[in-house]
Amino acid sequence: MIARRDVEAAGDRVAGRIRRTPLLAIEAIPAAAPDDDLVGSAEQMWLKLEHTQHTGSFKTRGAFSRILAAQASGRLPETGVVAASGGNAGLAFAHAAGRVGVPAEVFVPETAPAVKVAGLLALGAAVVQVGTRYADAYEAATKHAADTGALFCHAYDQPDVCAGQGTLGLEILEQTGGEVDTVLLAVGGGGLMAGVAAALEGHARVVGVEPVTAPTLERALHAGRPVEVQVSGIAADSLGASRLGDIAYDVATRTGVLSVLVTDEALVEARRFVWSEYRLAVEHGTAAAVAALRTGAYRPSPGERVVVVLCGANTDPSDLAS
Repeated sequence: MIARRDVEAAGDRVAGRIRRTPLLAIEAIPAAAPDDDLVGSAEQMWLKLEHTQHTGSFKTRGAFSRILAAQASGRLPETGVVAASGGNAGLAFAHAAGRVGVPAEVFVPETAPAVKVAGLLALGAAVVQVGTRYADAYEAATKHAADTGALFCHAYDQPDVCAGQGTLGLEILEQTGGEVDTVLLAVGGGGLMAGVAAALEGHARVVGVEPVTAPTLERALHAGRPVEVQVSGIAADSLGASRLGDIAYDVATRTGVLSVLVTDEALVEARRFVWSEYRLAVEHGTAAAVAALRTGAYRPSPGERVVVVLCGANTDPSDLAS
C-alpha cells in the first residue's frame, strides 16, 4: 500500500514544516537485571530523539503529509480537518492545521491524559471527549466528518499519514550514512512502523515493540490479518489502538517486521532508565523500544548497528526520579 517512493514524496511535501530530530550515539544499553549480560550490546547504537519533534511526537510528520497532500489536490475544505486520537495524533493534526490555516476538531477518549487535552486546546483545536476507548472517539469523528464535509485524518491508517511518518526512516538513513541494520520502535496502530519499514525496505530491518497488554502487531502476524485485541495497561494512552492498521500489516508482512512484547513493569523501568541515564522524559509507550533491550526481548547480534526510536514526550514527568 505504500513504498519508499511514497515516503520520499511525503518528504518533499513536509520539507521545512518538520524538525530534523537529533541522532544521539550511545554506549550499549545495559540489562535491567544486574546478573545479566549487556543485552543491548551492539557494534553501534543510537537514540533517535523524535520526541523533540513539533508537538512532542512523530505524529506531526504524518499530519503535515496528510493535510498538505489534500491541499495540493484541492481536497482540503474550509471546514478543516477532523481527527480521532488518544492524544498525540490529535496534537499533531491540530498543529499542522493551524500552520496551514484551517480549523481542527479532535475527538479523544475520556481517558486521554489531561496534559494532552490541554495541549490540544492550547493549539486552538476544538476538543470533543467521548467514550473510554480510541474506537469510541474514532466512530464519533468519522460521523462528524461525514456530516460536516471536513477532511477526516486517521491517526495511523491512511497512505499519506504512514508515508509522512516514514520520513523519520529517511532521516535515519541520512544520519547514519546508511550504516544501520536494525531500527527498534514502539507499535500501536502501526503507522510509524509502516512508514519506517517502507523507507528502510532493502536497507535495514524494523523491530516493532508492543506491550503485552496491547499486542496488535503480534496478534495480526499470528492470525494472518489485523484482528481486534483487548487493550489495557500503562501505555494505553499512546499505544491504545485495538487493531493494527491494514497498511501496517501489509508493510510488516512484505518487509519482515519482527514483533516483540514487553510487560508494563518493563515499560515503567525503561522510562525511568531513560530519564536517569540520559535525562530524557518520554512516555511509557515510547520506552517500549528501550524495554526490549533492557529485558532481552530483543538481543542484537555481535556487530549489529541499532537505532532505538524515542517517539513521544507528552508525559507528566512528576513521577520520574530526580
